[in-house]
Amino acid sequence: MNRRVLVIVAHPDDEILGMGGTIAKYVAQGDEVALLIVTDGSTSQYKDSPDLQAIIDAKKLETQNAADILGISKIYYGGQPDMRLDVTAHTSVNAAIENVVDDFQPDIVYTHFEGDVNRDHQCVYQSTLVACRPVPGQKIKELYSFSVPSSTEWNVQTKQAVFTPTVYVDIEGIYAEKKYKAMACYRTELREYPHPRSIETLTILDKATGLQVGLKCAESFIAHRIIR
Repeated sequence: MNRRVLVIVAHPDDEILGMGGTIAKYVAQGDEVALLIVTDGSTSQYKDSPDLQAIIDAKKLETQNAADILGISKIYYGGQPDMRLDVTAHTSVNAAIENVVDDFQPDIVYTHFEGDVNRDHQCVYQSTLVACRPVPGQKIKELYSFSVPSSTEWNVQTKQAVFTPTVYVDIEGIYAEKKYKAMACYRTELREYPHPRSIETLTILDKATGLQVGLKCAESFIAHRIIR
């Protein structure tokens, strides 16, 4: 039976950085993957720009191009303010996620790690837990967190902020290739090596993750809930 997978992220490109190869693998297996980007990804960075709407539209085009490469079937936009989720009513963020969960009816959900330095990531994580709470009749059977280069490792590595994966996905070959090709679509977000948001760095990180479990290339996750 094909599964419905929902990836919930704060900003455009988080889905690629965190699990681009895994998304491509789900699609190749016949599963349906949808993406929710909770914020607009631009209003804080470019708040004084007269071209703000054009920038937002350009980012949406980048997202669509990347989604087409990976095979993502549907993109949702939460419309919440970029880099301001910590001062936004949590009920508003909760509702943005709950509405998509109700509409898409996922079997599996992925989102950010609670220990990321980015406050938007932390808020999306908390609101995802609310939207996916295991009430009677809840359809979601699996819930995971992923790390995002330039956010997870940049936090002070206290016990609460250390990303300790429990699940690894082999993305060697075509899945990794699609991940890096999709990331290349995000020209507004790419940086030069050795910045974490460079394709060269992503390649190194995925190889290093694979080496943790005897693979050549992998992505890793924390499993919060698995119901069989």
